[in-house]
Amino acid sequence: MNCTYTYPTGYQIRRVFWTKGPVREFVEPPDLSEDPEYSQRLQYLGDKQQICTIRLSHVTLKDSRMYYFRFITNKPGGRYIGTPGVTLTVTDLQVESPERVTEGDSVRLTCKSSCTLTDRATFIWYRNSQPLTERRDRNNELLLQSVRREDAGRYSCAVHGHNHISPAAELNVTYPPENPVLSISPSGEIVSGDSVTLICSSDSNPPAEISWFKGRTFVGSGRIYSISKISSDDSGEYKCRSINEHGEKYSDAVTLNVMYAPKSVSVLITGSGEIVSGDSVTLICSSDSNPPAEISWFKGGTFVGSGRIFNISKISSDDSGEYKCRSINEHGEKYSDAVTLNVMYPPRSVSVLITGSGEIVSGGSVTLICSSDSNPPALNFSWFKENESSAVGSGQSFSALQSGRFYCQAHNQHGSQRSDAVTVTVKGRAAHILTLLFLK
Repeated sequence: MNCTYTYPTGYQIRRVFWTKGPVREFVEPPDLSEDPEYSQRLQYLGDKQQICTIRLSHVTLKDSRMYYFRFITNKPGGRYIGTPGVTLTVTDLQVESPERVTEGDSVRLTCKSSCTLTDRATFIWYRNSQPLTERRDRNNELLLQSVRREDAGRYSCAVHGHNHISPAAELNVTYPPENPVLSISPSGEIVSGDSVTLICSSDSNPPAEISWFKGRTFVGSGRIYSISKISSDDSGEYKCRSINEHGEKYSDAVTLNVMYAPKSVSVLITGSGEIVSGDSVTLICSSDSNPPAEISWFKGGTFVGSGRIFNISKISSDDSGEYKCRSINEHGEKYSDAVTLNVMYPPRSVSVLITGSGEIVSGGSVTLICSSDSNPPALNFSWFKENESSAVGSGQSFSALQSGRFYCQAHNQHGSQRSDAVTVTVKGRAAHILTLLFLK
């Protein structure tokens, strides 16, 4: 904008600047060179004598207004402003577009100009500064039928034969979520105690809200779902749901398979009640682990077998003792508490012991004691004289008063067994005793 000015002789110019209207009385107008909207675009080409020309670059429609030149002298009251000022009129192209449309809608964009155009004017359209396949329309409208999400962007227009391109208008295309994709970090084997992150990715506009489900149970929200110090209880199927105002979609389910050291190891004895010699007994080892553990069996500290089930057919008293199982996988091992097998059996190894010196005087007696091995211990004992059907005594000890061959029979709830006979002989005033001991 070309400009000249004059001032009275003898005055000295202290300051010159341009300002914009409106100008108010008694209010010092602002210097455009200090206005952020103008400071980078305004160049003063004048001097402090008579030239006040300026150049304004990158002019836009909002620069249309009245501009004034202002100078200040060294004299009191020597402040002057050029009136009526310079009117700057800017013509422009503008794209009118709906701010928001939904995928599938038909959209009409209009290129408007404050210029008077001929009927022959054709328009060129741009998306993101790229020409739309050199599209040139006789009218000033761009019709997008069944708009897609790929049609979103910044649209501008130009009149063919002119260099000016309109400011861009943003076209925002909204659409429902696409199928979400779920990823796990870290990938590979997950071990109890690890930290695991699930990430849900879904394209949608506006951005979708993300919810997380384990099975059908809601467990969290947000694009990232983290599990610190994961445990076997966290194993299961997970999926995410992506939802916005246009719809919702679920991801495919992914399975978290948490590996862990064996736990809850215990031994079950099948059947109930007493275990009797000759029975078949089964021990079952229960263990919770992932992957499944290898099972070993121990009697005391001695390895006796492997596998989840340990069978003893025709159990005997030698099988009595403490048993435990060991559960082991690559993540660790654990032993069960010990269980005791207490095998019951009838009396065995029944024998008679004779006490005293082996000689008795006529009219005296000799004591016989019955011993046996049984479980539970025998409490009932019967004494017999050979070739007699009726018992001659009871109890673990028996006093023999006459010559003969005697034996005992031991009893518990599981059976009975008799001993071999021993001989007691009385001669004259003394009895000579022969003892036959036989241990089965």
